[in-house]
Amino acid sequence: MQDTSQTANSLTANHVETDRTGQNVLRVSVGGLWRMGEDTTTQRTEIAYALREIEGGYVRRLILSASELGQWDSSLLVFLARLVRAARAREISVRLNLPDGLARLLSLAFAVPVAADTGQKKTDDSFLAAIGGRALDLVPDINSFLAFLWEFARSFHRLALGRAHMRMQDLLSAVYECGVAALPIISFTSLLFGLILAFVGAVQLTQFGAQVYVAGLVSIGMLRIMGAVMVGVVMAGRVGAAYAALTGAMQVNEEVDALQAAGVYPVDFLVLPRVLAMTAMTPLLILYADLMGIVGGFLVAVTLMGINPYEYLSTTIQMTSFIHVLVGLIYGTFFGIIIALSGCFYGMRCGRSAQAVGLATTTAVVHSIMGIIVATAVITVVASAFRV
Repeated sequence: MQDTSQTANSLTANHVETDRTGQNVLRVSVGGLWRMGEDTTTQRTEIAYALREIEGGYVRRLILSASELGQWDSSLLVFLARLVRAARAREISVRLNLPDGLARLLSLAFAVPVAADTGQKKTDDSFLAAIGGRALDLVPDINSFLAFLWEFARSFHRLALGRAHMRMQDLLSAVYECGVAALPIISFTSLLFGLILAFVGAVQLTQFGAQVYVAGLVSIGMLRIMGAVMVGVVMAGRVGAAYAALTGAMQVNEEVDALQAAGVYPVDFLVLPRVLAMTAMTPLLILYADLMGIVGGFLVAVTLMGINPYEYLSTTIQMTSFIHVLVGLIYGTFFGIIIALSGCFYGMRCGRSAQAVGLATTTAVVHSIMGIIVATAVITVVASAFRV
């Protein structure tokens, strides 16, 4: 009866035994019941001793074995994995004398290497080091983007020759997503922006008794630049993010690799129809946004400022020339190209994890808006230089 009690007690507590069988050999034996949160002081001491022996650099061989091992959970696997990882980091050979199930799980834990493209980046406590590292990262990023532009140029050349792997239904689907599906949000934002523009102009113009010139302020502002910028920002958040998330999810699911294995150019199949659709539909959306902005200014001028509707419309026609419409369309064409290329680029270079997809989506939207701002500044300077 006493022997049975001692055996039961030995299986109720987990234990670790370490033994140096030679100058360069470390044997670690585990036993008892291993459950989460049931570690003992003796176990922690033996674990620390085993890790210290491995990290000391004197051990050349590690033997893991089990003695009277009862029930166990992932805590045992975590402990053994720590020993194996520490041994492999110092190029120490590891021998497993463990039960089959435990040995297979431990081997499986090291069968798949840690993904290198999860989207995580190392952080540094030094602010200057972080800035320097980010500056150095710009060189490969620029090279990668130029390579992507080259692939897109080749894809466009194949389209001109009639050999591109682009389906017409993908193009029509992208046109619907960029055009018809975006009309509600473009209508709402442009109408409100026209209202705001009219309110801001009325505050100053009323002081001089020139309320009627609110019509010219709203029409020229919307047609020349504000309508294009509003559409660009909205489409960057709506369509650019969708492009990055879609192509990034396809990278995670290895669908892009499957296209390449099937002999299909991924840029032809995924990027080309979206860039064409975005480039074609953004100027049309800008024209619609200009109209809604003018309608918003008209509502403010007629209902709140007491301007005659006919006088407002005639002033709008007199003060607005076709050159303002043309400049706005030029803005929109460049904005569409920037948004589509940015979304597809960061989606195509996305890592193979959910976090990487989120990072690619966020980066695509931020860089699209930055590209819109830079393009607006450049086009404005060029238009001013040519007095357009």
